[in-house]
Amino acid sequence: MSRKISRGQPIIRQLDEGAINRIAAGEVVERPASAVKELVENALDAGAKSIEITVSCGGKSLIRVADDGCGMRPDDLPLALSRHATSKLDGEDLLNINSFGFRGEALPSLGAVGRLRITSRAEGSDGAEITVSGGALSPVRPAALNGGTVVELRDLFYATPARLKFLRTDRAEMQAISDTVKRLAMAEPFVGFTLRDASGDEPRVLFRAEAENGNLFNALRDRLRAVLGRDFASNALAIDAEREGFHLTGYAALPTYSRGSAVQQFLFVNNRPVRDKLLIGALRGAYHDLLPRDRHPAAALFVNCAPQLVDVNVHPAKSEVRFRDPGLVRGLIVSGLRHALAEAGHRASTTVASATLGALQPEPQGPARVYQMDRTSAGARAASFAAQSPQFAEVAESYSARVVEAESAPEPAEPSAEQLPLGAARGQVHENYIIAQTGTGMVIVDQHAAHERLVYEKLKRQMAETGVAAQSLLIPEIVELSDGDSARLLDLSEELGKLGLAIEPFGGGAVAVRETPAILGEVDAGALLRDILDELEDQGDSQLLQARIEAILSRMACHGSVRSGRRMRAEEMNALLREMEATPHSGQCNHGRPTYVELQLVDIEKLFGRR
Repeated sequence: MSRKISRGQPIIRQLDEGAINRIAAGEVVERPASAVKELVENALDAGAKSIEITVSCGGKSLIRVADDGCGMRPDDLPLALSRHATSKLDGEDLLNINSFGFRGEALPSLGAVGRLRITSRAEGSDGAEITVSGGALSPVRPAALNGGTVVELRDLFYATPARLKFLRTDRAEMQAISDTVKRLAMAEPFVGFTLRDASGDEPRVLFRAEAENGNLFNALRDRLRAVLGRDFASNALAIDAEREGFHLTGYAALPTYSRGSAVQQFLFVNNRPVRDKLLIGALRGAYHDLLPRDRHPAAALFVNCAPQLVDVNVHPAKSEVRFRDPGLVRGLIVSGLRHALAEAGHRASTTVASATLGALQPEPQGPARVYQMDRTSAGARAASFAAQSPQFAEVAESYSARVVEAESAPEPAEPSAEQLPLGAARGQVHENYIIAQTGTGMVIVDQHAAHERLVYEKLKRQMAETGVAAQSLLIPEIVELSDGDSARLLDLSEELGKLGLAIEPFGGGAVAVRETPAILGEVDAGALLRDILDELEDQGDSQLLQARIEAILSRMACHGSVRSGRRMRAEEMNALLREMEATPHSGQCNHGRPTYVELQLVDIEKLFGRR
């Protein structure tokens, strides 16, 4: 037992200010990335238009954040380093929060565990500087600064060396800092950000994003292109939906632009980056029948609402929020994303074509010789063929120099069909892939995958129109649950009934299951109800029953679609292409794989050295 603790009656003591700040720092400053987040958010709250972050040794030895915000007067510097002192909140209404920070804990917490120096100058006043080391404040001194604020934090956690043992390598900590800065850069596209690593002899720029101009959607798209890359911007759909005071904006990628993990999922509430289970579950629910289980959607979504409708004061790091009406927010995200994905129709991501072209690149065979040849018109080529070989001209008119089997050769399509998005069918290879010609290139369609999605969407429309057929149980199955679980399920009885699952109270915590969805066949009702309860506990909502029904429909669509190996006539192939153009989500099959690949003519010509 410690010598400072009496063996007798415990005595309640008031902790000193240094201990209080170190305890608070353990909640607010988890790692160097947390310190960067707090300092950059302070700069944004100060109205900065340009922020420069310099980091050394993964933030363990140096973190410097310089901004051109409003700055502070000399008299304000000591107050800024005292706990619960802030200019962003008057203390009367904790729900009306319109800034990133509001608790007034970040700066004193950083000063308690590291060596902190703040240099600032407000308009109309002189520059000043203050330092704090391990909680010990120095007097305010004059300092030279044009404007704004520079916060320099050195030797993080030197006052609490035990915390240093739990930090990761410099590289891992630097990656976390970079991710934090990029998230804040996405939240504020009209602010310029620069992140530098000063660990070596010469500082190097790790990330730079210039301040964007124009309207919010264009600025956000350009910022996402700078942060996430050109591929994301090219394959993302603009999201704009509103419902009962909540406004959803941002960009969500096509299902065929999916990732192996959730690294490209960015969620914001009133421009604050958050990692909220409700929002993550809603994003997953919007894509649940468009992606396989091991793939994750990519998106940057912004939920904006009045501050009174969301509580951001539920987590020390402010990374989680609580909505007054979580079901409304979840429904807005799911419906907004599904509407945008349905409007995209048959569109597939450009990365599919890029991967195809990469696989087709020939291996270099010595020094490459490039031949530039102008492409002639179709009429000129036909005249040239006729002049060179009159006997071949008749064949060229029927087959256009295509190699196909005579009995499966498609009839020449109307010229206008080539101007449609998926073009006109020109042939079938390996009895599975349809080759179509468009005005600017060619399309290769996987006939089985494409028809599988078409049949699946048709079955879903039929289910939505006629409902889910229910199968009455000869003897109702009684499932014993706790009173709380029983009440939660009975609250959803109407929604479950629409999906063919009829339940009613049976006294105490028991629930009687009288009907189950006929399409599921024999069902273990008890296990099904418990799985639904687990999903309710984890996500606040359950799509399990609907997902199971749609999984059955997907398997039915797979078995009822055009099989690989079947030869198709020209009219069948063109009919399939036209139906794909008219059906939502036809760019990917039920398992999330692309149904077609589009190759531009300019890219094909590059393969043959014609450009």
